[in-house]
Amino acid sequence: MENHFLKTDDNTIINEKCIRWVKKMNECLEVCVKSNGCNFLTGTHRICKINRPKEYEYLKQLFD
Repeated sequence: MENHFLKTDDNTIINEKCIRWVKKMNECLEVCVKSNGCNFLTGTHRICKINRPKEYEYLKQLFD
């Protein structure tokens, strides 16, 4: 299995293997990559459809 990296709205690169949870919020995804978890909307990375359509669609497929 190859590593898959995703670019977030704040220009941070995250490794897909490090994702702990993802929450869908309208046209954005909140992604937690901290090993001890994240508080909702603090400590998460945002991936919005308008800013990062490729990354958004890749993760969104998990919800479909």
